[in-house]
Order: sequence, then structure tokens, then C-alpha cells
Amino acid sequence: MKISVGVFFGGKSCEHEISCISGNQVLHAINKDKYDVIPVYVAKNLDLYTGVELYDLSNYYSLEELTSKLTKITLSKDGNRVYVKSVKNKLFEKKQVIDLAFLAMHGTSGEDGSLQGYMEMLDLPYTSSGVLGSAIGQDKALMKAILSYNKIPLTDWFSLNEEDFENDQDTYLKKAAKIGYPLIIKPANLGSSIGIEVCKSEDEFNDKVNSALEYDHKVVIEKMVEKLKEVNCSVLETKDGPKASPIEEVYKSKSDDILDFKDKYEGGNSAKGTKKMPLKGTKGTKGGGMANTSRKIPADISEKMTKKISDLSLKTFKVLEAYGCVRIDYLIDEETDKVYVNEINSIPGSLAFYLWEKAGIPFDELCDIMIRSAIKRYRDKEKLTLYFDTNILSNFRRK
Repeated sequence: MKISVGVFFGGKSCEHEISCISGNQVLHAINKDKYDVIPVYVAKNLDLYTGVELYDLSNYYSLEELTSKLTKITLSKDGNRVYVKSVKNKLFEKKQVIDLAFLAMHGTSGEDGSLQGYMEMLDLPYTSSGVLGSAIGQDKALMKAILSYNKIPLTDWFSLNEEDFENDQDTYLKKAAKIGYPLIIKPANLGSSIGIEVCKSEDEFNDKVNSALEYDHKVVIEKMVEKLKEVNCSVLETKDGPKASPIEEVYKSKSDDILDFKDKYEGGNSAKGTKKMPLKGTKGTKGGGMANTSRKIPADISEKMTKKISDLSLKTFKVLEAYGCVRIDYLIDEETDKVYVNEINSIPGSLAFYLWEKAGIPFDELCDIMIRSAIKRYRDKEKLTLYFDTNILSNFRRK
């Protein structure tokens, strides 16, 4: 009997559309001979939908029109099974079982521990870091604090929240001056380079911070690496433990200071030796999510640097309590040859399949590894003692 896999994507996030692309890629990659696949689209208002129309990205041109063609659903638990049920109960309608959730969600409500907590409540295996690891990975300030404690190299940084900044801007101006300009200012809980500002002087600081605060109540400020090379490494949980992928070098538009949203998802550079990866298995679209970034694999770095980044990736994966398949982004200062961890993506765009293909793991096998790892983690958790078979409330029965 096949395992029934629900593929979750969309969500209430600035990365909604990117998640739709990642989810669509997963829908087409999963081996249908092994798994029954149920697409679960999470709308921006967090309603859930399913339907065959979700397999074709050309249907996403109008999300309102798309949802009108889909079946609105809920998830319900009955005994030890989780079912997909239509909101409009139909007589004799067959309920679909979900045995496992494959999460292709990015950002708020999907990658930050919220959805993972829901899966825990449903007692449903899922393919990502747990509640804690997901929350840490989403909150860049918390993530950096944990990395600092574990002596993992970071650029100089500090964080602030909206209320403290309003009450004491001078303190943060002094902190910024101590680090030295230029600075990178970014929302603590967003991804895909959304809301990131480059601050080149004290005169710009307040305005740049306020711009970032439009996206989040907490902001991270860090020293900008000016002579910069950006590289990424994925880590995958396998039956033999975490494994680091080949390392990619990513390219930004020549006119930009940072790798922005357009560079990541539309391909911002056609630098010599780079390649835009084709979208796998999707229909009716030219976009490819993170697979569309201009990149070079393997990165143009030394063997020593490659080994250092691979080792750092495995250590970062462990200390942040990550699981499943993640991508860790790095900053290399080409003047000093120092490398810094930038951030972790606990559910990376396109699931970083293009990196694992270079390691000899095709997309369908990557999905299979993630599913099997999720099942193993679930079974390991089942062995733990999570409650005691007692009821102290029976002492409060009526006399």
C-alpha cells in the first residue's frame, strides 16, 4: 500500500508565490509509483484547497480564479489517522488519508514553526525542522545569538525592536558607528531578500531602519562585506546522518550591492560560467524559483575553503536543531578570505534540488530521502515517554 503524502505550499507570507513554485516542483518530482500525492494549497488567508489544477503553474496567474476551481478542505483527525475532508460535506464522499506532510512552505506561517506545531498537534510526520529548529531558523536575531554562542563565525551585528528604537535611537546609532558603515539592515523574520536595506552613512540610518521595520517589529543590523562572494551549501538528513552538498556561488546584478529578490527568482546576471537551472517538471511557466538564480556549481573557491564551509554547514545544522533539507548561506570576504555564516533556510526555495543533483541525487530521490527521514524521526519520537497513564482529575469527581 502506498504512503499518502500531502504537499503543502503557499501560505500567509511575502514568499507565497515562491512557495507555490517550490510546491509545484515537489508535486512533479515525487515518485508516483511509491506515493499517493495530495496537493494542499494554503491560500493567503490560510484557507486550504486541493485539486488537480494545482499541478499546472499557468493556473496560478489569478489566485482568485484558481481557488474558485479548487475544493476547499479541512484536515481532521480520527483515531490515529488524518483525513482531508471537503468543507462542503457531500453524501458518500470518500475521505482521503494523509500519512505524511511534505512541507514546501517559505516564511511566515509555514517555515517559522507555526505549521510544524500544527503537524505535531495532528501527530502527523512532516519533512522539515521541528517547531524549535524552524522558529530559530526564521528569527535571524535569535539564530545569530545561538551561532555566536557556539563560536560560528558571523559578521559584527546587533538587533533592535521597534519600541526600543523609538525610545532610544542614539544608543543604536552608537552601536552602528562602532561596527562601522556600510551596514546591512534587514527584517529579522523575512526571507528572499525582502525588506533588506544597505545603509552607507549615519545620515541614512534612521530612515533605513524604519523602512525595514515596515516588514517586521524586529530588525538585524550587520556589517556589510564590501568585497563579497556569496556561496550556499545545502545539508540533507540521510540514514547515515547529515550530509553536505556541493557548494554553489550565486551572482547578483552588477548594479546592486546585495543579492535581491529579482536576482534570486528571475536570474539577475548572465555572468560567464553561470547557469540558470531549468524548472523541473512544471507546466505553463518560465519561472523556476531559486532554481532560476544565476549560479556556478561548484563555486570558484579553494579545496580548503570548500572543506571549511562543508564542516561549518554540518555544525550549523546541528546547533540550530535543523532537520530535513536546509540551505545555509555564506559571505566570503575576498580581501581577508574570511567566511561568515549569513543565515539558514530551513525550507529552501526549490528544496535546493539543483545542488543535490550535482551530488548524484535526482529530485525524486531527494524527495524520497526526505520522506523516509521524516518517518524515521516520527518513529523515534514514538519511543519516548511523553505522558503518564494517570488521571489526577478523577479526584475531583462529584460526591
